[in-house]
Amino acid sequence: MFESKYSKLLTVLLVIVIIAILGLLGYLAYQYYQNYVISTDANDFVDDFQGEVADGEANDNNTNTSTEDPFNQIESTNTTGGISKTYKGFGVLGTIEIPSINLKYPVLDKVTPKSIETAVAFLYGTGLNKPGNSVIIGHNYRNGLFFSNLKKVNTGEKIYITDIEGNRVEYTIYNKFEAAENDTSFYQRDTGGKPEITLSTCTDDSSARIIIFGRVEG
Repeated sequence: MFESKYSKLLTVLLVIVIIAILGLLGYLAYQYYQNYVISTDANDFVDDFQGEVADGEANDNNTNTSTEDPFNQIESTNTTGGISKTYKGFGVLGTIEIPSINLKYPVLDKVTPKSIETAVAFLYGTGLNKPGNSVIIGHNYRNGLFFSNLKKVNTGEKIYITDIEGNRVEYTIYNKFEAAENDTSFYQRDTGGKPEITLSTCTDDSSARIIIFGRVEG
């Protein structure tokens, strides 16, 4: 009698464990598929992107000096003029590629909660490939999407930015550091009249931000 009850209990526990394992495998498979779709769509868009000649500047707002956490902003103040190329309903200013970490994404024209769940986005600056500094932010989901692997890049590696006019410019990473989440002091910096970019994402523990500086050599 006791052995029969014990056997039934083990069977029930075994069924529960099997269901839990199948549920976990199903969740992981769904996450993998979702990540694959996002990455494939972004890669295809970047590979096909040729830019376009737009009426007006790619980005005409370079006065966003908010010290709020950009990932918690409802919307950045960046605006576009004459930009008609879109990605999943968002305006596109250009594309970013970092070969060392297999990163390819469109750069969306504004930061909103939804836009940075779709790709990376332009937060602040003079405009992609224009003289001065431009800031691009992306989430770190620790799953390889968006700027999750930014922590793996090193100084000397290359970043390629293609703007809306079809100009593809090579930037060399010359600085990498961590900053407080509300530190925007380096957004406005002297670039000597040359284009520079700043990439920003959260650290894995969300206690700070990983900051990458890139500049045009020569």
